[in-house]
Amino acid sequence: MSASAVDARSMEQLVEYKESARITWATGDYDAMMRQEGLYEVGPHLVRRIGVTATDNVLDIACGTGNATIPAAQTGATVTGLDLTPEMLDTARGRADAAGVQVEWLEGDAEELPFADQRFDVVLSTFGAMFAPRHEVVADEIARVLRPGGRMGLCTWTPEGSIGEFFRIVGGCLPPLPEYVDPPLLWGDEDHVRELFEGTGIELEFTREVSNLHHDSVQKAIECYATWFGPVVLARRALESDGRWSALRDELIELFERHNTSGGTRVVFPAQYLVIQGRRS
Repeated sequence: MSASAVDARSMEQLVEYKESARITWATGDYDAMMRQEGLYEVGPHLVRRIGVTATDNVLDIACGTGNATIPAAQTGATVTGLDLTPEMLDTARGRADAAGVQVEWLEGDAEELPFADQRFDVVLSTFGAMFAPRHEVVADEIARVLRPGGRMGLCTWTPEGSIGEFFRIVGGCLPPLPEYVDPPLLWGDEDHVRELFEGTGIELEFTREVSNLHHDSVQKAIECYATWFGPVVLARRALESDGRWSALRDELIELFERHNTSGGTRVVFPAQYLVIQGRRS
């Protein structure tokens, strides 16, 4: 069965999966994690790379707490931020108000964008759209809402990078993804992305980047994820009930120690990601 063709039962399961995803990303404090790690630097970097200007109409898909949305709005562009999780949008609104920018925030699904064809000059996503379950559907929706000559900029974690390893470690302690869900880390594979956008009229360009995540210590890094990052918070709760949390915690400690480039007790964790740029013909 293709990613876009699902029967009624599969669609019902898909709805249930997305509701579970809402709960996952609403758990913890994503904004606190982003601020502590310094991951908010990726959004402004992407906005500059894509060349967003005041004349652009911009959509940030799976915008989370506004990593790219708010920097895009700071250029003077007309910006819409869309996310599946209302709690994320509530935080994003507060951040936008503090930054003094106007953004239209909408609750919505990356697989069913509530916009007319060719609505936007720019479509962005930083580590968000990659978690939607059906990659081909997301790619088709991006192409649909992008105007001829419009630009696309997506940031996605790479499967072979340290964050890819992080997600495999956490995922290894949880039930496997349903067969109707495409693995998120495939968005970090250039060949996979080329296949997704084949025939859409979007010409692609790829760049690999690194964002150094910062923590005061390995213990603080584990505390950050176990307290604030929804997927790990829920994994911890599930694993504590049968005594398996300590094993996962030890694996994560080893991961952070192995990748730490600080040369000391402070953690500098290089997080490799793929920048996917596109222009629609």
